[in-house]
Amino acid sequence: GDFRYDRAPVGALQGLDPERVAYTGSVSKSLAPGLRLGWLLVPGALAEEVVERKRTTDLGHPALDQALFARFVERGDYDRQLRRCQRAYRERRDTLVDALREHFPGARVSGIAAGLHVIAELPARYGPQERFLERTSAAGIEVRALAQYAHARDERDPGPRLVLGYAHVPPARIRDGVRLMAQALADG
Repeated sequence: GDFRYDRAPVGALQGLDPERVAYTGSVSKSLAPGLRLGWLLVPGALAEEVVERKRTTDLGHPALDQALFARFVERGDYDRQLRRCQRAYRERRDTLVDALREHFPGARVSGIAAGLHVIAELPARYGPQERFLERTSAAGIEVRALAQYAHARDERDPGPRLVLGYAHVPPARIRDGVRLMAQALADG
């Protein structure tokens, strides 16, 4: 919900029935995964039980990190950080989509309205998928096929269908990576 680019954010389900729905989140995509900080807002009737279970089953988290994050939120700094991330991730997403259109004409890109990945369906002329993955890997570009995230294989044998993440790749490297993928296919 924090990283929507072309439309308004979707409200949290918890807001519809706060006495029956918990709200949870983390800062792994907006600050740092290593902080291992998150939050859980539970209905009042469950609060005591949740606190007790956390106390008895959790190894705990540094109190200083939690206090600093709370202050970060209270001062509005976290909202500013989210806006910075949204701008950076949107620029990276737009760079990836533009580079795919330039180097892989006819590619269909979906999943671009939100998140930190896109699904790229390349025309059949860039396949078969196994050959595409072998050539890009040999060129030092590691990408994942959408099929790696499914239980059943799509028997239509379309062109390569890829899951491409962009969150931690600067725009210049995104452009270079897509160019190198196209070059690996042209050289082969």
